[in-house]
Amino acid sequence: MAEDIRDVITHVTEQVRRAVVGHDQVVRLTLTAMLAGGHVLFEDVPGVGKTTLVEALAKTLDLNFRRIQFTPDLLPSDILGGAIFNQKTAQFEFRKGPLFTPIVLADEINRATPRTQAALLEAMGERRITLDGTTFDLDPNFFVLATQNASEFAGTYPLPEAQLDRFLMRLHLGYPDQAAELALLMGEHRDLAIDTVLNGQQLQALKQQVKAVKADPKVAEYVLNLVQATRDAASVRLGISPRGGLALMAAAKAYALIDGRQFVTPEDVQTLVTPVFAHRLLMMPGSELTATAQLEMILQQITLPD
Repeated sequence: MAEDIRDVITHVTEQVRRAVVGHDQVVRLTLTAMLAGGHVLFEDVPGVGKTTLVEALAKTLDLNFRRIQFTPDLLPSDILGGAIFNQKTAQFEFRKGPLFTPIVLADEINRATPRTQAALLEAMGERRITLDGTTFDLDPNFFVLATQNASEFAGTYPLPEAQLDRFLMRLHLGYPDQAAELALLMGEHRDLAIDTVLNGQQLQALKQQVKAVKADPKVAEYVLNLVQATRDAASVRLGISPRGGLALMAAAKAYALIDGRQFVTPEDVQTLVTPVFAHRLLMMPGSELTATAQLEMILQQITLPD
């Protein structure tokens, strides 16, 4: 069963690679986040293929996709929806916003005001939206991929810790290597004639398989030791919360399943520590260490389980 799942994921990855050049590991991690039931924040410069990746992923999974351009004048109702008066029936009717789409690209999310950013919290955390006392369930495969430009801060509103914590991973596409970019310039890639590999129900079934992946108590203890080390580090102002530890374990299980295994290894955990923890870690003001550098030090200090 696990090997069959690996073959399916390989097929999905191959389809996405037809459109996205030179980012195989990022595609793999994005699929990991999706199977773990999380969301992804891309922190990158413009024009490196984030929208293309999301569009290709939606096509191969046969899921609808919407892109929302976040701007300072965007209101919560613009993404959630709201009541519209129907003159024929003389009644208010709820009109769904773009968040009712299975896959949502929140482009330049940090350009929206904190009020609009906060409108995403319940949707991302609970997969539901409450408006005027009525709760609406979102698609069970609801998946947010958000982007923010790390090098451009004018007119932006930094994401608060509560918002960052809703993202399972923070990833970086970066520029493709020279060979991949040359192939892109020669028109050898970016084929959006992508085959559908899975549908929504099959994706849900894969998510259930993730929950069945086993983690040895020693691996769980290793995760806990990493979490505790972030809290004890002198350069860290706010370490990883219990929810962050659960996020790492969930991601490790999904990563193991993608690799065709029904068990988590310490190497899975090591691979995922930075994508899952770095955006949750708050460093002391004036610290010379970045969150990524701090996590690298912790990985070297904490002994791997036997």
